Parts: sequence; C-alpha cells; structure tokens
Amino acid sequence: MAGSSNPRSAPPRARRGSSRGTRAAAPARGKNAQGKKRVFDYPRTGYHGLHRWLPSWRVVLGTILGAGFLGLGAIVAAYATIDIPATGGQDTSAQTSTVYYANNADGSRGPVMGTYAVQKRTIVDYDTLPEYVGQAVAAGEDRSFFESKAGISVTGMARAFFHNATASDGTTQGGSTLTQQYVERYYVDKTTTDYVGKAREALMAIKIAQTESKEEILGRYLNTIYFGRDSYGVQAASQAYFGVDAKDLTISQAALLAAVIPSPNNWDPAVDAAKSEQRWDIILDAMQEEGWVTPAARADLTFPETIDYKRSELYRGTQGYLLTTVEKELAAGPLELSKDELMRGGYTIITTIKKPVQKDMNATASDFYKGKLIESASKKDSTPDKRTKVAMASIDPATGAIVAMYGGQDFIDDQINRATVDAIQAGSTFKPFTLIAGLENGKTLNTRYAGYTPQTFPEWENGTKKVRNFGDEQFGYIDLVTATAQSVNTVYAQLNIDVGADKTVDVADRAGITTTIPDVVSNVLGTATVHPLDMASAYATIAAGGVHHDPYIVASVLNSTGSTALTGGSEGKRVFDKDVIADTTYAMTQVVEQGSGKNWIKPLGRPIAGKTGTTQDNRAAWFVGFTPQLATSVAMSQVGPDGKAQVTITPKGYKFGTSIPLDAVTGATMPAQIWSTAMGKVFELADYKKVEQFPERANVGPKPTAKPTKSPTATPTPTQTQTEAPTTAVVPDGLVGKLQADATSALYAVGLVPVIESAYSDTVVVGRVISASPGSGKKVDAGASVTLVISSGPKPAPTQTPKPTQTPAPTKTAPPKPTESPDPQPTEDSAGG
Repeated sequence: MAGSSNPRSAPPRARRGSSRGTRAAAPARGKNAQGKKRVFDYPRTGYHGLHRWLPSWRVVLGTILGAGFLGLGAIVAAYATIDIPATGGQDTSAQTSTVYYANNADGSRGPVMGTYAVQKRTIVDYDTLPEYVGQAVAAGEDRSFFESKAGISVTGMARAFFHNATASDGTTQGGSTLTQQYVERYYVDKTTTDYVGKAREALMAIKIAQTESKEEILGRYLNTIYFGRDSYGVQAASQAYFGVDAKDLTISQAALLAAVIPSPNNWDPAVDAAKSEQRWDIILDAMQEEGWVTPAARADLTFPETIDYKRSELYRGTQGYLLTTVEKELAAGPLELSKDELMRGGYTIITTIKKPVQKDMNATASDFYKGKLIESASKKDSTPDKRTKVAMASIDPATGAIVAMYGGQDFIDDQINRATVDAIQAGSTFKPFTLIAGLENGKTLNTRYAGYTPQTFPEWENGTKKVRNFGDEQFGYIDLVTATAQSVNTVYAQLNIDVGADKTVDVADRAGITTTIPDVVSNVLGTATVHPLDMASAYATIAAGGVHHDPYIVASVLNSTGSTALTGGSEGKRVFDKDVIADTTYAMTQVVEQGSGKNWIKPLGRPIAGKTGTTQDNRAAWFVGFTPQLATSVAMSQVGPDGKAQVTITPKGYKFGTSIPLDAVTGATMPAQIWSTAMGKVFELADYKKVEQFPERANVGPKPTAKPTKSPTATPTPTQTQTEAPTTAVVPDGLVGKLQADATSALYAVGLVPVIESAYSDTVVVGRVISASPGSGKKVDAGASVTLVISSGPKPAPTQTPKPTQTPAPTKTAPPKPTESPDPQPTEDSAGG
C-alpha cells in the first residue's frame, strides 16, 4: 500500500537521554570488544559497578574445591613422607649418672655423693609402674587417650586456635592431646610455637597413634616430661617430691605428680600449696569419673606430704674434690668416659669412699679450721691462718682403695685438690724409703752411725755440706731403730751415702710415689715434692707387707641397663721382701712408741707405725701412719699472699702438755694431732675397731759371727781356706788425755764401742778423756763397750744462795765419729723432725 510504512524496516528509536544518536552495544559477557572470549575475565565484562569485581559463585566454589583438594593432597603427601625417628631427641634419651659412696658392709648401696645430668632423668619401664600412674596423667592431660585412635583432637585444636587468635588478654590455650605432647617432648625435644610446626607434630601424632601402642606412648611420655624440681621423667620426680621410686608411688602421690605437669615450677606444693591441692582434686575427680578410682577410695585419699628439695651444687664443699677425682679416673680408665658421656649415659658409679670414715675426716678438718683442736688461751689465738692448707688421704693397704680423702674446705672456692694435685716437700717421711734401701743392700737395724750434729759430707750434691739434726739435737753412735724413732738427719744422710741415693729413688718409686725424685743424697731428707695421696699409697705398701696396689676411687661402674661396665682396682704386686718390710715397720713403730709420735699417736693404744716430717723453714709438716687395716697421711702447708708460693706455717697454740706457746709447726704437733683425732674416731667404727698386730721383727741382713764354744767343730779340709772374724780386742793405749773424737775413733778402729760419761775436772781440759774403763792394754771381747769419762771442766762456782750440789751423774751417750769443728750456723739441711 502506497504511503504505508513497514515497522520492521523502520530505524530503531533513539534511547532516552541520547542527544548524539545511538550508543554502541556492550560486548557480550566474557568477550572483548571484538567478540573474542577472554582467558581471564577479571574485572568481569558485561557487569557494572561492584559486580564487575565480585567473582561468580562458580569461580568461588571451584576455587574452594580446588584449594581443598590441593590441601588434602599436600596433607596426604606430608603424612606419607613423615618418618618417625628411631629414637627420641638427644636430651630425652639422656639419663642421669649417679655417684655413690662405697657399698655398706651388708652389701647395700651407700649414700649418693653426686649426680651428673643434662636433664636429671632415670628411665624406668612402664610395666614396672602402677596402673594408676598413667591413668592419673591421662586424667589431667587427655581423658580420651586410652580410647582415641586418631592421635589428635580436631575440636580441641580448633578451640585453641580460635582462642589464641581472638584473646585480648594475651593468654593462650593448648589443644594438644597426650600423644601430641609426647611427640613434642620425645621426638621434637623442644617447645613448638609456630603453626607449621604444630601441623607437622599433628601429622606425626596421627601416624604414631597407628604405629605405637598406648603403653609405648605413655611410658615414653612419663620418662620424658618435666615435673619440676629439676626432674625429668617420673622416676626422678618421684625421688624429688617424695623420696621414693616411681614403682612405689601411691594413688595420691601419682595424682599430685600429674597435677603439676602443666606448670610444675608454679604448682609445686612448696611454691603454691593451694593451687597444687586444687589441681590434685581435679585429677582425682577425673579419675573417679572415668572409673579409675572408686568413690570410696577417692574419699579416703589425702593430699600427700612432699620432702624438702634443695637444688644441688654438684661441686660445693668437700665432695667436689671427691667427684672431680672420680671424673679424672673414669676419663683415664679403660672406659674413657668423658664428662659429657657421664651426664647422658645413666651410669651408676660406686666409689671406694666410705661415708663414715669420710665424715670423721671432714669433721676433724672442720674442727681444726674452727680452732677446736689447738690448745690455746683464747679463741682468737686458736684459729689457724686462713692460708694454712690441710690435706688427708686414707688407703686400704689390702686393695689400694681410697677410703677417704680431704682435698680442701670447698672446691668452689679453691679448686686445687691439696691431696692429689698439691705437691709439697716430704721432709723426714722419706726416711723409711732409705731404710728399706739399706735393708735391701746389706744393712741391718743394728747398723750404727754417728748421730752428732753438724756433720760435713763431701758427697753432697753441691759439694761439701754440713748437715744438722732437727733442733741441733745431739746423738751418739746409734742404730737405725733409734735413728728412725728420733728422725736423726745425720745418720740417715750417712745411710743414703752408703747405700746410694738412686736406691732411695727406686724404693720410693716402687712404693707408690709418682712425682719425680732427684737422684741426689739430700732426697733422704725429703727435699723433693710429693702428693699427700702418694704418701698414703706408699705407706700402704709398707702396711701390706711390701705388696703395692695402685690407689683408685672407682669401685665399679654399671651401665644404664644394670650390667657391669667396669670393676675398679688392680692386682697387687710384691715390690719388697716381706722380712725387709717387717723390720722397716718395727722401726716405724718406735716413732710412735718412743719418738716424735709418742705424744699424740701412742695414746690411741694400738700398734701404729708412722713417721713425722718437717721441712726447711717449717713450710710443710706431716704425719703419715698406718695400721694393718688403714694407711693415712696428713700434710700441712701454707700458701703465700699470691696463693701459690709455700711459706712458713703460722704456729698456733701451745707445746704438748705445757703452757709454752708453740714456736713452730712440726710433724709432731698439728699434723700428729689431726691424725690422732681423725683416726681415733675411725678406730671406733666397726670396720676398724679390731686391733691387729704387725709382723714380728725379722732381723734381716748379715748376722754377727757366733762366739766360739767348747763343743768340737769340724776340721776344715786342707783345700779349704777359712776366715774367721776376730773374737777379742785390746783396748788401745793412750786414750787418757785425747780429745773425745780421737779416742772414740781409736776404739772403733779395733772393734770396740765407746760409751761416754762426763765429769767435772780441775786438771783435764774440757772435751778430753779423764779415764777409760777397761783401761789401755786390756783384752776384751770384740764389740765390747769401753767407758770414756770426758771432762766437763771445773765445777761451777757456787751462787750467792748456795745449795748443796753434787757431781752430775755420768750421762751415757754414744759418741760421734771424728769430724771437723762444729759449725754453729744453721744450714738448710736441718729439717726433718
């Protein structure tokens, strides 16, 4: 139709608001302007405003599902790759090593001397524990432990995560099961705080729950965790809290240990008794709810008492010297145990130290330092100088075991063990070694030497030397018994020259001296330095009849399993003939019976042999003595202001039995008193109360030729030659008027023994012979005595208040051999009392 229009062909109406004609159409969703599909449609096309930036639900769902599958895959992969370590962490496997005093006479173990631990722990088998110990821990940490097979608690972890993320007070919660705690403590061996670490522990807990039994998990957990009081594991905790083994814990005690686990240092009853008891109630209530404790049993339980706990200072006091000696012996011995191994290995070390003997030794030393041993007019006077050092050691002669040892007052303050490390001059305690050397080389106890002082010896190492007796005491021609008892320097100097100084060195070495002794004549006077423990060991060799045992302090070592790893000690070795030692011992008993030891040692009332010793300038003083059961050395010295140099010991108190102040410390004073006090207590102990005798004197060496008798003797064959010692002698002519030295020399030359008496004379010069009896020309038996009366000069004039006087009674002394005129000046070789 003309004029009509087709609506389909008509142009579209312009959109409202468009003044410039029609706007181009928007691209289709997911396509660009050219109509091509976009790989990554973001921001979203075809949408406006906020919708352009919001992903579609399909993308969100896909992302969630994809992440979930990826996470699940990662978890599965992580679970598959996690390996359970064969053992726990380094510290969790470490066990405490314990050092004990010697076993008691009944075989029971002695008291603890000290413990070594990285963490104080002793591992015990779970099977040995009462069932309620594990139940108490589960009641407090994870009540579902015995039924759960998952190893983790998802709800507990989620709850802890939410609290930790939202808490404004800074507190945190834990959602770990007992198995997770076990993983952290036993395998990881440290506290984990990051979420990655926690996730790894959770996976390991799941795996362990499938591979380890409940008994294994709970047993290792109980042996690992910290209970407070420096104690790791249930055994150490049982001892620290209650003084009992874990196998002997009561239900009440087990509940308390479980109660403190979350915060042991804060919930220890000694720290917060109220909180501790509150937690204890919670544990027992949970145990009742789980059916592990009956209501009736629960009602009867009371809060347990705990013992006082003191943190140990391993080396504090006198025991530090004992423990460090143990450490050195273990390190040097066949096990070669280092201190680190000792701290981790769970060893049981039984020492040779007898607690009662050690206690008496420590008490005596303590009394000495407090001034209780020294007689004095005031407390101030009786306290020794603070730099005075005392060392003591006691050794069992039969084994070489160190029974007791005192190295100082406190190892923390003074780390030099005065018994094993300190080296001081030996003084006259060395004379028995020279006596043994003499008896081994043809001398006898009857061998005589001149004992006057001073004497000059060209053989001395530094040329001619004058040797003096201690205190310039004069002696005549005396035998070796008297010379030993009175500690006569000049006699022993002659003996060492005759025998050879090298023989003294050899004897000291065989006896047990470990320091270097110079091969010089003066070694007999103890000029070399020695350790007090060595002197106790050497005298123990004499006490054992000539059999030497190396001293030792470790009797046995047990592994953590209880098997024996080491038995201490060594077989004895005979180093001296028993008869030689019998004679040596006899001479040494005379030191106590009639010599320098008679004041303090003889009153103990039993056979004791020993020797005093005093060094030049009184820088060291000794008494070393023994019975057949025990040899003990006491050594005193004093350090200078520098703490190193040895100086003269400051004397305190009075001379024995008098009110005369002590002017010098000698072996017969303080050391003898300390020895007597300590051993007097020890001799009352059951092990040492029995009085044992020394062997009889053997009289070794050449025997004197018997006098002829009227009984017929065999006539020697013509082919034999026979030399007989002379049986008679003639008193020499011209003795009267001679100097004493010349007269005695003349008598010795013909085999006669001079005996000296003194008398006043107005006509005979002082020091010359007034008369001889028997007189000149008389025939007497060989070895007979001839009395020489020596002039003492004119009788002294009477005083203003004269009293009747008498000619002094003749004093019989043996005369000295002729020598140079006396040197009135003291020399360095005057010590040795």
